[in-house]
Amino acid sequence: MLMRSLEQLGDEIAELSVHLDAATVRLLDLIREFDVRDGWNNGFRSCAAWLAWRVGLDLGAARERVRVARALEDLPRLGQALAHGELSYAKVRALTRVATPETEERLLAVGRAGTAEHVERIVRGWRRVDRQAETDETKRRHTNRALHLYQDVDGTVVVRGRLAPEAGAVLIQALAAACNVQRGKPATFQSNNVCAETRSFAQQQADALVLVAETALHHGIDPGKPGERYQVVVHVDAEVLGDAESPGQSVVEGGGRVSAETSQRIACDASRVEMRHDADGVVVEVGPRNRTIPTALRRALAFRDQGCRFPGCDLPFGQAHHIEHWARGGPTTLSNLVLLCRRHHRAVHEEGFQVERRENGALQFRWPHGDVLQEVPSPPRISADAAANVRARNTAAGVSVHAHTATPGWDGKPLNLIWAIDVLHPLANPL
Repeated sequence: MLMRSLEQLGDEIAELSVHLDAATVRLLDLIREFDVRDGWNNGFRSCAAWLAWRVGLDLGAARERVRVARALEDLPRLGQALAHGELSYAKVRALTRVATPETEERLLAVGRAGTAEHVERIVRGWRRVDRQAETDETKRRHTNRALHLYQDVDGTVVVRGRLAPEAGAVLIQALAAACNVQRGKPATFQSNNVCAETRSFAQQQADALVLVAETALHHGIDPGKPGERYQVVVHVDAEVLGDAESPGQSVVEGGGRVSAETSQRIACDASRVEMRHDADGVVVEVGPRNRTIPTALRRALAFRDQGCRFPGCDLPFGQAHHIEHWARGGPTTLSNLVLLCRRHHRAVHEEGFQVERRENGALQFRWPHGDVLQEVPSPPRISADAAANVRARNTAAGVSVHAHTATPGWDGKPLNLIWAIDVLHPLANPL
């Protein structure tokens, strides 16, 4: 067997790298379609969380894949350059941080001419110019900040406001995190086992804002006792807690009716007071207020579970869930408890997901249709020569590459970053 020369070996490395980058476009197209169709919305809080679970990506890398996939929908030239191996994924990932349809052509030229390190430096410089251009707007936005809340005639609270960017960024991040937790409820399950989101984006944001407020109060934003001063009271008949099909009331004090499943979820981890009524509904006896889960047991649960135990969820906090509800005789013991985030606690109570503890102590989750939801899914089967398959797929798609397809046009001179930005950025040199 003849040993390949180092030049041949280097060419094969370069060519296969280009093939892999070209194939990445197909992957990004699939991710974008999966994200747009909410294919991940069947128990997972985001497309990135699903990718981390299903493919084994680091969550940060998964978020980047989703971000780039979304960005390329409006940047066809960059996507085409990646598909034909002219730009590497690393270059495209960097360029999509600043590219717009108006600047795409200029930045495509940057990607073709420079190395990945050059592209990263130019992108950082580009963003600095963008930030400088926004400085004049900062004071105006800060001056216009406002928040208005009032109660409408039907009892709903109307919220309208405007925040300065430095304050609004905090709210945006909080809402984004809360929305990821909340997304997917309520939902209906289609025949293809994909959960169809029934809430509008505005409804998702409204639910997320409630979660942000609840979380803030839970962590003691008020100097008093949040559990006493800011509590929501739900009146539930005992029969309803034990059996959702039983007749009886389940209403929020001063508000409307909630489902029996909702009241069961709330009762999983709450304080409860037992009241007795006579035939006319008059209270004749009130018992003491008791916590469903004692403080010591709650600490043990948090230490054991270290966050939500739903497969694919990485939230470090959650609510205590009785695997067998206490109203149906389930004990309030560590073995009968599991920590679930708010979104997945709702999924178990109101969306048909199931959880049980096996004889060996391990948890087993199931989809609403009954199949087991695996902690780590099995990897797909691939052929022995995966590289040949990538080459064949690219060739079938009309992609023709060689060892120098992605070689930049750089002449070896040091990058003059200031000159490059002055020439390329529209604010510095409008075309």
